[in-house]
Amino acid sequence: MKTAIVILNWNGAALLKEYLPNVINYSKEASIYVIDNASTDNSVALIETDFPTVNCIVNKENFGFAGGYNQGLKHIDADLYCLLNSDVAVSKGWLSPIIETFLNNPQIAIAQPKILDLKQPEYFEYAGAGGGFIDAFGYPFCRGRIFQTIEKDQGQYDDSIEIFWATGACMFIRKNVFNALKGFDEDYFAHQEEIDLCWRAKNIGHKIYYIGASHVFHLGGFTLKNSNPHKTFLNFRNSLYSITKNLPTKKAIGIVFTRLILDGIAAARFLLQLRGLHAWAILRAHFSFYANFHKMYKKREKANFILKYHFVKSIVWSYFVYQIRYFNNLVKD
Repeated sequence: MKTAIVILNWNGAALLKEYLPNVINYSKEASIYVIDNASTDNSVALIETDFPTVNCIVNKENFGFAGGYNQGLKHIDADLYCLLNSDVAVSKGWLSPIIETFLNNPQIAIAQPKILDLKQPEYFEYAGAGGGFIDAFGYPFCRGRIFQTIEKDQGQYDDSIEIFWATGACMFIRKNVFNALKGFDEDYFAHQEEIDLCWRAKNIGHKIYYIGASHVFHLGGFTLKNSNPHKTFLNFRNSLYSITKNLPTKKAIGIVFTRLILDGIAAARFLLQLRGLHAWAILRAHFSFYANFHKMYKKREKANFILKYHFVKSIVWSYFVYQIRYFNNLVKD
């Protein structure tokens, strides 16, 4: 299986210098590419001089996460893409379980490894952890991470199971599936575009897997930290986009209406925490969603929408009311 590890970069010369040697050293089974999103630092020069075995594709402008990959992947010939963040350190033998899984299971289209915290490797990392799920209202969470509660890795998720979404921090996807889905939705720009991509893949019958025999270490928060209101804006807006695009009309309308109320409660909570910019970001997210609703609705795939898409009814209720902090304590719908 011809595999390409593809790292999207924007002004990340320091990260490339730090983590590329690790990826090169432990990824002999794959070709390595960097897609540069019109960086203004010395990223491209660094790759050309310090990493001659790495292929560099230069985008003409910063297309964001979604557009950056969509543009760059057009120039890469491979059976399997690994979309890897520039702030990820991989481990010895990490590729073998992934490639073997794809070779032996043609129905699996997308997968991710175990994602651990680079700074605290005994813990899972926020972005992806032990595999992604959503609740009935479209809120994402992971095995090993629910909201801000991060679990310690004690081998509880060393299995391989079907999940709902794989993290964009380290996502493996078959090239033919990526092309059939027409890639990421560029209107997302960044954040939760991988959930939409996985949802669309699910809607046409593909499977998505978590493979615990492989693990990587993610620094996280380099491009946009959780404290950045723009990240709040993108997460809340893009979640509404995904619901609109990927559920039957009547169900989507009902879920969106409920989400608008729940998001309002979240904004009120931000205000009580004296985080007014985040409350304002949620309001802006709603205005942006209203402005683009018709556009998103027109993008709906002509597929048999999967009706059982959620793991629990409400992760918000489970977490904040029932005080359930760990995935294995959730009661599956």
